[in-house]
Formats: sequence, C-alpha cells, structure tokens
Amino acid sequence: MIQLNLRDSRPIYEQIKDSYVRLILCGGLKPDEKLPSVRSLAMDLSINPNTIQKAYNDLESEGFIYSVPGKGSFVNNLNGKDKQHIETLKKKIFDIIKELKSLGVTSEEIKKIIEEGSKH
Repeated sequence: MIQLNLRDSRPIYEQIKDSYVRLILCGGLKPDEKLPSVRSLAMDLSINPNTIQKAYNDLESEGFIYSVPGKGSFVNNLNGKDKQHIETLKKKIFDIIKELKSLGVTSEEIKKIIEEGSKH
C-alpha cells in the first residue's frame, strides 16, 4: 500500500502523505474507509509514529481524511477535491516550466521532457 523510497529527497511524512493522496484520488481507498492506525503503520514501515502522525495531520488539514476520536482516521468524501489537486499540480508544473525557461531551456526541450514523462 505505502512504499517509502529512502533515496527520495522528500521527507518520509511527505512520501506517506503523497502515497495516500494518490490512493484516495485514484479510488484505491474509498470514502469512509478506515486507515491503519498510526502505531500499526509505523510498525509496518519501521518508522517513528510521530512521522505517521504528521502525515495524517497534513492529510486531515487538506481535507483528504477525517478522524473520529477513539475510532481512528477515515477517508473523506472528496466532493471535487481531485479537481483542486489537479489545479495545484498544474501550478507546480507551470512554476517548473517558468524556472526551466529562466535557465535557458527551450520550449521544444520542455515538450520533449513532458513527452518522455508521459511514457512512464
């Protein structure tokens, strides 16, 4: 379900959060489905429970999950959240394109990068 890449430059909690966002947006996790407890996921991934808690807190503040005291964390019904996420990702792409252009990368080279990325 959740896989970590220790060579990834992103913090572990961010990798966990991003994995859950992908699972939720692609339908791998359904609304109201219970997530593993912080302790059990920490044991499964062999990481500190505080790292899991940070990821869960971020997911909750962004509206992807909700928590019920004494019961756990559950997948939220997104109601268009995927559209918001797409817009956020588009903005990131635009920012990257802008930065690439400022570094002298041509539009043609950027198109090749995008085509290459869409093959993976």
